[in-house]
Amino acid sequence: MTTVTEFNVTAPSFSAALNARWTALREQMAKRALYRKTISELQSLTGRELADLGIHRSAIKGIAYEAAFGK
Repeated sequence: MTTVTEFNVTAPSFSAALNARWTALREQMAKRALYRKTISELQSLTGRELADLGIHRSAIKGIAYEAAFGK
């Protein structure tokens, strides 16, 4: 008695995997650019302007991180 079990496994093509990786890389680069830009803009504010916004200088990196990457 012979039993044949047939199944197909479809793996993503190399180009699809490469495209997905490239897309993820571009998204990470955009997030990192937003992080750097946010830090730069907040650091350029005076102490008075930061106080008006309720931001202490020590919180700038945390605020920028949250803005770019979320919680």
